[in-house]
Amino acid sequence: MVLGLIAVLAAIIYRINRDDPSASDTLSLAATIAIDENASIKSVQVDGDRIFVLVDENGATALLMIDAGTGRLLNRTEFVAR
Repeated sequence: MVLGLIAVLAAIIYRINRDDPSASDTLSLAATIAIDENASIKSVQVDGDRIFVLVDENGATALLMIDAGTGRLLNRTEFVAR
């Protein structure tokens, strides 16, 4: 009876800890993302299928929204001083 209980607990622990291929960590990322050669990356955040990159280009700061799968630039927001 003890062996049966151990087998059931082992099966439960196995199912809890096994890899789930539908998990969000299986995001497919583009192999190359092009930025300006004078740009330096300050920060990168991934949110779903979007990558947000904060860059500094010759003293100007911009936020780039990039499609994670294709590497295509979706939006660019410039930060300006007032």
